[in-house]
Amino acid sequence: MAGTESAGARPNAAPFAAGAAGIVDRCAAAARRRGDQLSGTAAPVSRWLLIEHPGPWGRDALRQSGLRPEVAAAVADRAAASRVRVVLIRRCGRVDRAGARRVGWVDSRPGHERLSWGTWADERDLLELRPDQPAGEPDPDPAYLVCAHGRHDACCAIWGRPVAATLASLRPAAVWECTHVGGDRFAANVIALPHGFYYGGVVTPADAGALVSRYEAGLVEPDLLRGRSVFPPAVQVAQQHARRALAEYGVDALPPLDVAQVAPGTTRVLLAHRDGVVTVTVRAERSPAARLTCAAGKPETARVFRLVELEPPVPADSG
Repeated sequence: MAGTESAGARPNAAPFAAGAAGIVDRCAAAARRRGDQLSGTAAPVSRWLLIEHPGPWGRDALRQSGLRPEVAAAVADRAAASRVRVVLIRRCGRVDRAGARRVGWVDSRPGHERLSWGTWADERDLLELRPDQPAGEPDPDPAYLVCAHGRHDACCAIWGRPVAATLASLRPAAVWECTHVGGDRFAANVIALPHGFYYGGVVTPADAGALVSRYEAGLVEPDLLRGRSVFPPAVQVAQQHARRALAEYGVDALPPLDVAQVAPGTTRVLLAHRDGVVTVTVRAERSPAARLTCAAGKPETARVFRLVELEPPVPADSG
């Protein structure tokens, strides 16, 4: 079984009201018109530190957040040393809630999925944080981050804020606007935690509601899925092809067993399935040059993947 896969433009989808002149020329709308490939674009993140801070957020969100420079630097350095992604979060509409703000620790690794929350009231509290040492109270419910970081890319605010507001009307306690998470041209971008599923091209209320209801039922929304952040891009793409071919949409379905480069730019991924092992081979290529962000000064190419072959499940002891 072979073929290609792309994000798939949806020209007839009724978008959220953007409220910005010239939206058709911005990176997210242009990417949807081109049908840019979604799968394989989730940023590599296994663990997260979420810090509630209403902003405004500069382009370098943490260091341009209004926090004291020494505090921002200490948090950033500790997180980098621990390979933890720091994301600033806020309630919709930049609400600066009275009292202590929240801080969250998230582990997205398979078998270790965990979300817990604590609080901070003074910047000195942030100096005590250990990004790699989860604290706070475990939360059995999911959290949803919606990138609304307009200073990083206008599309994130134009498309992200209406999506965040819609999701917040459905799950008020679970939804946060957040700083840059990668993939501006796929705005609106939504991350489902604790698993770390990236979704892109969320442009209608139906999109927003579908990904939440499916995630809480233990399923992914394949039409919007960019990938799971804990897996390399080739694995994200291989899983997407296998999900569609086998109609396997469970959040834990098709875990990778082995990943091997079999030729330059070509990766073979073995995925576990109840009927045996699924083998998916994908090849990395470059897309045609295009303006990939609103701030891009020139056209650039992006890495995309072509399906080379998908072999249906084979019992592990068959050969």
